[in-house]
Amino acid sequence: MILKADYEAKTVFEINYDRLKEQGIKVIAFDLDSTVMKSKSGEFSKEVLSLFENLKRDFSLLIISNNSNSEYISKAAKQIDFPVLAPAKKPKTCVSKKFLKEHGISAQEMVMIGDRPLTDILFGKLLGCKTVLVDSISWMEEKPVVRFARKIERLVNI
Repeated sequence: MILKADYEAKTVFEINYDRLKEQGIKVIAFDLDSTVMKSKSGEFSKEVLSLFENLKRDFSLLIISNNSNSEYISKAAKQIDFPVLAPAKKPKTCVSKKFLKEHGISAQEMVMIGDRPLTDILFGKLLGCKTVLVDSISWMEEKPVVRFARKIERLVNI
C-alpha cells in the first residue's frame, strides 16, 4: 500500500514524536503548505515555531515543499534556522535524494510528514522513509470542496 502512511495524526501537534525517536528517526521532514503553515499565508504560527524549537532538541528538521514561488519560500526560510528544499517536485525523489546524500542523511532515519497522500506520502514511500499523514493545519478554515477533495484522496489505499 504505497499511498498508506505508516502513521496518521490529526495535526503535527498530535504526532507521537517519542515513538519516532525510539524507532531511530533522526530527521523530521515536513511538507510546508497546509502541514506546518496555513496555505498561502507565508507565516508560521507561534505554535508551530514552538514545536520546531522543541523538536530540535532531539531531531534535525527539514522542510520539503513543492512550492515554486521563490519569494514565498524565502519568506518561510527566514523564519526558521533549518533547510527548506523547494521546489522538491514530490512525489519524485531525485531533488531530495541529492540533498540527503550531500548532507549525509539516510532515508531510513527520516520521517516525512505531510497532508497529501499523492505527493507527501508517496514521496516518502518512494524515498524509503517512514511517513505520517496529517490533516491540514487549517482544516477548520478550508472550503467544503477542499475538504471533500482531501477525503476522496485519502480513500485510495494502494
